[in-house]
Amino acid sequence: MKQLFLNVKDGSVKLIDQPMPTVKEHMVLVESLYTVVSAGTERGLASFGGKNLVQKAIERPDQVKKVLEKLSTDGIVTTMESAFHKLAEPMPMGYSGVGRVLACGAGVTEVQKGDLVAMVGTAYHCEINRVSRTMIARVPEELTDYRQAAFCALGGIALEGIHQAEVVPGETVAVIGMGLVGHIVSRILDAYGCDVIGYDVADKTLPGTRLKAFIDSNDDNAADMSRSLTRGRGVDKVIITAAADSNAPMDLAAAIARDRGIICMIGVTRMNIDRRPYYERELSFRIARSYGPGRYDEVYEQKGIDYPIGYVRFTEGRNVEEFVRLLAQKRMDVSDLITHEIPFEDAEKAYEMITENPRHERYIGVLLKYSENREKWRNTIRSPKKKRESGGKLRLGLIGAGNFARSTMLPVMKETGKYEFVGLATTGGVGGAQANDATPFRYTTNNYKKLLADPEIDLIAVSTQHNSHAKFVIEALNAGKHVYCEKPLCLTLEELQEIREAYERSQGELFCGLNRRHAPLIRQIKKELQTDRIPAVYDFIANAGFIPREHWVHDEAAGGGRILGEACHFVDLLQYLDGSELTDLNLTAGGNEAYPMMDNMLISLKFASGAVGNIVYSSMGSKKYPKEQLRVLSNGAVYEMDNFIRLRKYGSTKSVKEKLEQDKGIQAEYEFIFRTLKNGEENAAIRDAFLGQEMLIRAMERIKAAKVL
Repeated sequence: MKQLFLNVKDGSVKLIDQPMPTVKEHMVLVESLYTVVSAGTERGLASFGGKNLVQKAIERPDQVKKVLEKLSTDGIVTTMESAFHKLAEPMPMGYSGVGRVLACGAGVTEVQKGDLVAMVGTAYHCEINRVSRTMIARVPEELTDYRQAAFCALGGIALEGIHQAEVVPGETVAVIGMGLVGHIVSRILDAYGCDVIGYDVADKTLPGTRLKAFIDSNDDNAADMSRSLTRGRGVDKVIITAAADSNAPMDLAAAIARDRGIICMIGVTRMNIDRRPYYERELSFRIARSYGPGRYDEVYEQKGIDYPIGYVRFTEGRNVEEFVRLLAQKRMDVSDLITHEIPFEDAEKAYEMITENPRHERYIGVLLKYSENREKWRNTIRSPKKKRESGGKLRLGLIGAGNFARSTMLPVMKETGKYEFVGLATTGGVGGAQANDATPFRYTTNNYKKLLADPEIDLIAVSTQHNSHAKFVIEALNAGKHVYCEKPLCLTLEELQEIREAYERSQGELFCGLNRRHAPLIRQIKKELQTDRIPAVYDFIANAGFIPREHWVHDEAAGGGRILGEACHFVDLLQYLDGSELTDLNLTAGGNEAYPMMDNMLISLKFASGAVGNIVYSSMGSKKYPKEQLRVLSNGAVYEMDNFIRLRKYGSTKSVKEKLEQDKGIQAEYEFIFRTLKNGEENAAIRDAFLGQEMLIRAMERIKAAKVL
């Protein structure tokens, strides 16, 4: 199937071929029939992409601030590489469409195969989309012109603005900005029995949008005209749908609103509030968040768990449902807003029109129309440009294409020149297309078993959600493959035992992505220590940064928590430095109620050598402070390593080694894997990985048991 992506570097768009997605629990596969090209949101993204770096920086000072923060802790080379990688990654486009259900995952009862549905969110410009059950609404047969349902996201945005403004039937409502969303808002308000006054800098009235009046926003008498239409009172509510780089819509809204009126923003303008009118008339200002409650909530949008209707009447999905109801019952009609239907294969023309418009076409609603394409049903896509490489390289099969795989693993493996990219397996979605675009594989597939059965693949890399690591590792080892698994290896003792048993049976080698032990500065410390004769004391600070509790990494079933998922890095680093067996590991959890996610811990370690170690793992620190710091005290010397950039040694003299580029040992780790599999180098690291993970899991179990008691 094909999906449309935006090149953020230059603003161009392109169709990328990828396997059709597989259905998941609480999800629905939808064959797209029409999707909407947003002349506001998508034009803004495409225009942003077409700007140079300086213009991008001026437009997004928030992102510049993040870059500067990273620059202060990670070094200039690492920061620039990260920023340019982000710009190079293609962005999926589209968020609103209508299509036919192909398959329903477990837990989906609202629709069935063959139903026509309106879809939002992950309703990309793509031939087949996978959408949550909470973000679709069945389209009744009464709506014969089902193209209109493709505007459901815009309808949801309009309805959320109306709900946030607390509109009551019979009120007079001002709509500032008569673009596509403005017309949809106006028509819904009219269907609800409200008088609507439209405002814009140009007359964009349409016969299908019934207005009480239209007023030029630039007219000096706009406020007086508004009062004359409302018996001198002013409008009851104001909904701003305009997209403007000025404060004019906000100023106009304050001027025309009645005493204790409500102003709601669903557009994009400056929001400098003049205190005087807000104080004198006690005005209220609201912002509507996209399509409604549930937006940006992973539990709602990804896990398909709806909000109880007794507490939230109009959620994201129920706003879409309401928009479709109004269309089906002919309370409103938006067919006249459709000015263009462009074949999906010619999507580039649609973006040219909404950005440059070389033919000066008048457009409002632009639809991409999807034709029948037998190629979209393929489960495996072969790259026409990718050819077999000469021998000597490790032939890689990758399962999963998350952020780490795309931003770090694949680029670094490519840089080593030691890996050939043979097969990529994902369940579908954006990540696979982004990964394959930057690092082309011979083929991509939605069936990971194809990789396990491929005799031309030497090494299986696993880069999926934490709770699936054990499954893929065990199956790959049982298939006789070498395996590289991103940390952690697993989340439970049962899984760890199964991995050990599979490893003992298999002819394949196993590696875990605990790369810090391979970092050059850590190797230098190790080389100078004499831990076989003189014990050391280790102190490590992980300034891990805050992650919201809704993130999947905090979900014990999916991510296992940050200690199992990330602190294993630092346990392994100290295991490597000391070189003797880890004999004891204990956790002490912080009790701060503001940080209840079990990600503020002291980790105490003891080694057979007599050495002791302490790891401070915290999510409460500043982003301006380095993320990782190590102190080693041994034999009259102190080593200080700051964020894998700087190493200071205090002994009889002081020495400093500083690098321009942060190096956490990732490239060295991949070169180690190559040497082990090609040259027979010993893989002692896996024994430390087994032991460290086991002790962390047992320590976490003790913490949980103590909390229950």
